[in-house]
Amino acid sequence: MNNHNLTAPQLLSVSFLCVIILGSLLLSLPCSSQVPTSYLDALFTSTSAVCVTGLVVVDTGTHWTCLGQTIIMLLIQIGGLGVMSFAGLFALLLGRKIFLRERLLMQKSINVSALGGIVKIFKYLLGFSFGVEAVGAVILAIHWTPLMGLKKALWFGLFHSISAFNNAGFDLFGNFKNLTAFTSDITVNLVISSLIIIGGLGFYVCYEIFHIRKLGKLSLHSRVVLYTTIFLILSGMVLLFLSEYHHALKDMSLGTKFLAAYFQSVSPRTAGFNTVDLNSLLLSSQLLMIVLMFIGASPGSTGGGVKTTTLALIGATVLSQLKGKRESEIFERRIESNDIYQAITVVVLAAFVLVIITYLLALTNPGSLIKIAFEVASALGTVGLSLGITASLSGFGKILIIFTMFLGRVGPLTLGFALAYKPEQPKIQYARGKIMIG
Repeated sequence: MNNHNLTAPQLLSVSFLCVIILGSLLLSLPCSSQVPTSYLDALFTSTSAVCVTGLVVVDTGTHWTCLGQTIIMLLIQIGGLGVMSFAGLFALLLGRKIFLRERLLMQKSINVSALGGIVKIFKYLLGFSFGVEAVGAVILAIHWTPLMGLKKALWFGLFHSISAFNNAGFDLFGNFKNLTAFTSDITVNLVISSLIIIGGLGFYVCYEIFHIRKLGKLSLHSRVVLYTTIFLILSGMVLLFLSEYHHALKDMSLGTKFLAAYFQSVSPRTAGFNTVDLNSLLLSSQLLMIVLMFIGASPGSTGGGVKTTTLALIGATVLSQLKGKRESEIFERRIESNDIYQAITVVVLAAFVLVIITYLLALTNPGSLIKIAFEVASALGTVGLSLGITASLSGFGKILIIFTMFLGRVGPLTLGFALAYKPEQPKIQYARGKIMIG
């Protein structure tokens, strides 16, 4: 098929799929792993990396060689910033002109509405991303040098900075321990969580924040993202702190309890790192984390989920209905009905996928329902947190999670547009009907 016949959503979906397949072939090479790796496990790992999820069927720190870990890191970088970002980068480096079709693809890949200045925004996106990752890598490397030596600290700093900024959640500490050895480490907690938050805000929001003097004020989109993000982090932290105070956090100092609750509130918003054993959490806390994973990060970011703005739009619509208002409003601005319909569509599609995949996984991989639902929500939100069942999934279970991770990264709505055949609609309006609600 000629790629000029593909729509932007279709081309973006195909580009992600091609990178996943290439990554799986590279990870299948004998030199990529310490022991032979099945193609399904290589495909699972490649999908998890490109879709910046972090779910793993083999331990990243012990199973893969340095080459394999490097491949995973590069896949995370490409998947987090988007395939079209790197295509645009190479075009800029080669001095090639960016044509209208490529600008439209770049616009779609970072989810901005305006086409004007898209190349300038992309240059900023790439420079900003690499700059933030470099700063995070240097701080982590300096901090870890006394613990593991300079060479290993530099590698660990770079890998975990890229993994955190792109909301991937892959770690190199081995034995599926993630960051549980650093529960009380303020530097690791604050650096990793800051990288997660910055990567999850969305590139356009970061662009506006750092150009606030020139712009004068933040757009409505950026304000909604920031307020919703702050609300989710604080509410999640408070709920986890209160519910786990005498449980999973009981043996920690007060400061460490706050730090652990804060980190576990940030991470489910698509990052996949954890400083506390998630199996030790109460059922209520695990359910809360499923909700946070379902919501996810913000549009145009490295994270997944239904997005913070979707939650804000639906919340504003419900509030407006309860107040008896005919139109939805946020920050004294009227919200277009098409945006509300799209938000509802995204949530319904995501909820439908969550229920169906959970059912199929429970059917083929008998076990705890909360663990299965947690795994599916983590895959759909491209989070990477797990209650320990990933490695024990059946072949069919792994395929289900691979599909869910891909769908979660590309987006239910984008994939739906990519697969849908939309003939020209006749300009006919039916008579209005009335259905009773509630």
